[in-house]
This record gives sequence, C-alpha cells and structure tokens, in this order.
Amino acid sequence: MLQLHYYPSTASMAPHILLQELGAAFELVLVDRAADAHKSAAYLRLNPNGLLPVLQDGELVLYETAAILLHLVDTHPQAGLCPPLASPERAQFYKWLMWLTNTLQANLILYFYPDRYVDQGNEAGVAQVRFHTQVRIGSMLEQLDQLLAAHSEPWILGPTYSALDPFVFTLSRWTRGFTGPASKPARDYPHLGPYLRRMLERPAVQQVLAAEQLQQPWI
Repeated sequence: MLQLHYYPSTASMAPHILLQELGAAFELVLVDRAADAHKSAAYLRLNPNGLLPVLQDGELVLYETAAILLHLVDTHPQAGLCPPLASPERAQFYKWLMWLTNTLQANLILYFYPDRYVDQGNEAGVAQVRFHTQVRIGSMLEQLDQLLAAHSEPWILGPTYSALDPFVFTLSRWTRGFTGPASKPARDYPHLGPYLRRMLERPAVQQVLAAEQLQQPWI
C-alpha cells in the first residue's frame, strides 16, 4: 500500500488531495514536526533533507512534491489528471508544475523562514527579506490570477481538473495570513479567489481538511 508521510498544512497536502482524487488506497503516516520528527534518524533515512512529504510505494521511496505528483499521475493514468504525453497540454503541465515548486513555493519558504538567510539576531534583515519576498509572491499570485482570467475556465489548465490544482490550492492557502501593502492573500484576487472556493467544494479537498484536522480560515 502507498504510504504518505505528512504533516498538516505542509506541502504534503498536495499529494494528499491527489491521492483522494485518485481514490487510491493509501496510509497516512504523521511526521510530527512539532516534536522534530522530521529530523529523526528514521525519517532522515527516507529523506536526508528532513523535508515533507515522502511517498513510499513498495520499495520506492520518493521525496519532492512535484516528483510525487508526477509519479501518482503516471501510475494512475486512467484517472486523467495529467494531459497525454508529448502533447502541448502536457508541456504546459510540466511548465506550471516546475513553476509552482521552483518559483512560488521557493519564495513562500523564503517568506516564512527569512531568518535562515541573514545573520543571527539581524531582525532588520529578517524584516527586509520578508517584505521583499512578499512583494515577489504578490506578483506570482497576480500571474496565476491572470492565467485564470485569460482562459476563463474553472481550473489551472483550463476546463479539465489536473494534478496541478491540488498544488496551487496548497500553496495559495499558505498566503491566507498575508497583510500589509506588500501583497494580499490569494483569496482576495478576483479570479484566484473564486478558483480557491471551487477547490473547497471538491470532496477530496474536504476529506483532506478533515483528515488533517485543519481549522478555518481554510483559504
């Protein structure tokens, strides 16, 4: 059986939603970050980076959210949650998947952990890094909003729901606490907000919110 090592509200939410969408049999394995379980010797044997998520599929141990999403769609092609190989739509899927993990997620991590990038005790540096990163994230949310406006369809790739949508939902909800002049939460953008509310209506998303025992605001 598939095993997803997760912690609530982290990047593991994206494959968690996808597994629910697929109707796949899987087991959730809680990695208690609050108790530093992600730094334990046992977990570091699965992912030496000490990050979530990890997916175990038999003997296969896989980390990196984008890689896990790709593996799941490739092993469940009947679900149709990724465009056909070698199609222009598949190329767009790859582009947005890499953008989400390399650009949006990377900047969100920088926003939440700015102290990792300045000298210890440099509170002014922490504030600067966080402010300028939030500005960049705002431009990225605007890019997603414009994408949805341009094709006037319900999902990121257009009319068809795909494995990108759980990832966009997961990263967008990380902005729910944004305040100030640098950037607003994803829910406040004219097209991204309704998109996130459509995501909330999906049974798979509701199942994950309940399983991870998350409280409102969800977005």
